Amino acid sequence: MNTGTTMNTGTGADTTTNPGAGADPDTTPGLRFAVLGPVRAWRDGEPVPTGSPQQRALLAALLLRGGRTATAHELIDALWGEESPSQALAAVRTYASRLRKALDPNVLVSESGGYALRTRALDLLTAQELATEAEKLRASGDRAGARARLAEALDLWEGEVLASVPGPYAETQRARLEEWRLTLLEARLDIDLEVGAHAEAVSELTALTAAHPLRERLRELLMLALYRSGRQAEALAVYADTRRLLADELGVDPTPELSRLQQRILQADAELARPVEEPAPVAAPAARPAQLPATVPDFTGRASFVRELGDRLATAEGHVMAVSALAGIGGVGKTTLAVHVAHAARPHFPDGQLYVDLQGAGNRAAAPETVLGSFLRALGTPDSAIPDSLDDRAALYRSTLDGRRVLVLLDNARDAAQIRPLLPGTAGCAALVTSRIRMVDLAGAHLVDLDVMSPEEALQLFTRIVGEERVRAERESALDVVAACGFLPLAIRIAASRLAARRTWTVSVLAAKLADERRRLDELQAGDLAVKATFELGYGQLEPAQARAFRLLGLADGPDISLAAASAVLDLPLWDTEDLLEALVDTSLLESAAPGRYRYHDLVRLYARACADRDEQPPSEKEAALSRLLDFYLSTAARVYAIERPGDRLVDHLEPTGYEGLTFTDRHEAQDWLYAEANCLLATVRQSAASPTTLRRAVDLLWASLDLAESGANSKEYEAVATVLRGASARASDIRAEGRAALTLAYVHHHQGRFDQADREAEEVVGMARSIDDRLAVCWALNARGAIAHYQARYEDADEHLTLTITEFRGAGDRAGEAAALCNLSRIRLATNRGEDAVRMAQQGVAMYGEMGHALRGANGRYALGMALTESGQLAAAGQRLREALAVFEDSRQRLWEGMTLFRIAEVDIAARRYGAAAASAEKALTVLRGIGGAWRRGNVLTILGRALQAIGQPGRAQVCWREALDIYEELSAPEAAEVRSLLTPLAAA
Repeated sequence: MNTGTTMNTGTGADTTTNPGAGADPDTTPGLRFAVLGPVRAWRDGEPVPTGSPQQRALLAALLLRGGRTATAHELIDALWGEESPSQALAAVRTYASRLRKALDPNVLVSESGGYALRTRALDLLTAQELATEAEKLRASGDRAGARARLAEALDLWEGEVLASVPGPYAETQRARLEEWRLTLLEARLDIDLEVGAHAEAVSELTALTAAHPLRERLRELLMLALYRSGRQAEALAVYADTRRLLADELGVDPTPELSRLQQRILQADAELARPVEEPAPVAAPAARPAQLPATVPDFTGRASFVRELGDRLATAEGHVMAVSALAGIGGVGKTTLAVHVAHAARPHFPDGQLYVDLQGAGNRAAAPETVLGSFLRALGTPDSAIPDSLDDRAALYRSTLDGRRVLVLLDNARDAAQIRPLLPGTAGCAALVTSRIRMVDLAGAHLVDLDVMSPEEALQLFTRIVGEERVRAERESALDVVAACGFLPLAIRIAASRLAARRTWTVSVLAAKLADERRRLDELQAGDLAVKATFELGYGQLEPAQARAFRLLGLADGPDISLAAASAVLDLPLWDTEDLLEALVDTSLLESAAPGRYRYHDLVRLYARACADRDEQPPSEKEAALSRLLDFYLSTAARVYAIERPGDRLVDHLEPTGYEGLTFTDRHEAQDWLYAEANCLLATVRQSAASPTTLRRAVDLLWASLDLAESGANSKEYEAVATVLRGASARASDIRAEGRAALTLAYVHHHQGRFDQADREAEEVVGMARSIDDRLAVCWALNARGAIAHYQARYEDADEHLTLTITEFRGAGDRAGEAAALCNLSRIRLATNRGEDAVRMAQQGVAMYGEMGHALRGANGRYALGMALTESGQLAAAGQRLREALAVFEDSRQRLWEGMTLFRIAEVDIAARRYGAAAASAEKALTVLRGIGGAWRRGNVLTILGRALQAIGQPGRAQVCWREALDIYEELSAPEAAEVRSLLTPLAAA
């Protein structure tokens, strides 16, 4: 669909500076003026008084003439129209004289019986120049640049144009400049939709259509944004609302453009759902993915396979999409061959090459939906346009590749099921797949079984790495070496690299070292165990400290490991640890994932663990290494918790640690660490659940890392780990660990809107924790039960739980917990029509948080206070408190609370009859809460959004929102269903 909007830079006023008589505008560089808001002037940044409203009207009339002379009669007409006073001419001269003194005689000049103001330092002129530049950039294909210029131009508006300036001329210009602003805004929104930012645009367009209900272009953009966001029913409802409104107000039908758009939406036009492809800016070529890893410079042999696969890829253009699947044991060179072939085929795929390691060899294989998200981003799809489900992502991926010639390399696949969603669907594209299994169930694939190298190829590879001179002198020993390696390329590369790094060794020395391994290699010819034998070559050549590091670091379950965490595992200073890890990188036994982070190949990690089982002395050192890693994470996470929640007593009730963690200078640094380490931290918690000696610390680490669940980040893995800990604690009969693990599960269920499950867990926690006097767990479990009872409208239970919670927290000396319970109890008092109590309690909680410098939980207090103030009718104060809370939640990456605060702000706007603003806030809440918060909270937001839409004249969209909310509530058997039915009943009757 062509959604182009012309960026007309005309404003209805002549603002072209007269190049004729008068001072050069540059002779008064310190002066600047503004009309896109109140009429103002500044000299060197300091405000210049512009006088009475009529005097400002004269100044505005002169500024808007762009330096051209205005006669006295024209100015009188501009200021008073047909009802000018008898002394109008004298008044104009007085105003002009005062302005000349306030400004500069060279700026405001008298000529030909009139006046002229010579300047180009005017915000309107700047806006015109930016709009003109934006139009040129958009025409050249640089949408990002055009959008930036338009946004810059729109930012120049500061409220009502010519605010408080009287006179017919000002009134006319005010209307024209407002129309121009809307035109620029439509152009900017049009670009937003072209580049795929439709989800973000819905909120703004909803508010704009409320403010300008008869402006059909805004309605058209809103329909398109909703449709591209997967909200087809709402898009059609916008059209229905528009048609009804136009008929009622103007007696006309929608424009043909709007009607055509409705028809395309009804037909589910696939082209309409696809944003306009972003053409390259003139100054730079279009970005194309080029993700292939570097090919090895010493690639050797495999000539028949290179030719076979190359021919397949060369014929992909114009034919059915080609798929070639390479299979073989680990270390046989599948990835090396595939990367080499892919680089050679690049000219046949000018639109790019995608690559991913699917990690199929381990127990944490990459999820297809995650890979598709990464591929879509690489192909230029913005995050907001990437759908949630696997099927939708796969469909968008295939649509995005349609018409392109792209090569996809899927490395280290687990099975055919993992890669099917990742295959392109059209001619011109091709896929290369590597896996340890044969993809016999992958329809249409060209299967290639990769065996070990021939003796000649193996010797050639060894020679290229070691050097021809050394091999020529000991050819027979070299053949013994490659034979001992089983002709596996990876084993040969490791052995040759070790020899090349040791100039004092001869080839025969290496051959003698490998001689004892022949029997083992012969026995392990099948499957992955052959790969283990090849790693034995490199491991056996490590220095003792390097070998210890190799063994112990492989024990950790995380996807990678930071230098600081590795230092804890090895119990060594950072600099010594870094030296060892870099030495392992040099041997190719470890990879440098990023500066300061390291990772094992899946197979190397398995081999390192086998070495630890066999070689680590004493055997207890393995458990000690993992215990130090757990201590490192627990100690550091406790510091993150403490810096975010000053005064919270949890850190005083955690299991003691024997290894110090990191320290932080501010909470942002602490948060960055927590989210960067989330996957590794949770993997360590899961791994530590298996041992009774580490179980309690693992549970406490999960509790101290609660932000990972509250923010929405890693929430699924957090829940899975909490479930594992709950079961492990029960099997170990550790009541303290089980109670705390159940408490983390209660938090997760609560955040996801599963209130019955949350309450059951919290109730069990209270019983278990009381039985062993785990007072803090009792406190927080009671607090959770009170909050849950509030959501379930069990207000008496909630009041009882929270009143007891306050007593418990006070007894424990935990003021932060007491403040949290007070804020929660405030919400109960609010729900039971005790508004004054609610405000008082919330204020008390906020004050307590403030005394402790508790920014994050202080925001929770302001959230509760904002709700109480809303119900008591203090809407301005309520909005202020909620906006303060929102700023903290955004800064702290607390997506759940950010979304819920936007929802509460929408409630304030509804109460204040600011329905357009309410709709915009509710739309933002839906976007933020996407994937977190649970269905019940989504139903609440949809209900309030429907109220706002109904009030701004969009009953069709309101009905769609309420029907979805009703479906949610009915599925949950939630009491809110009755309210939504009552909202839908009048619409059904109508």
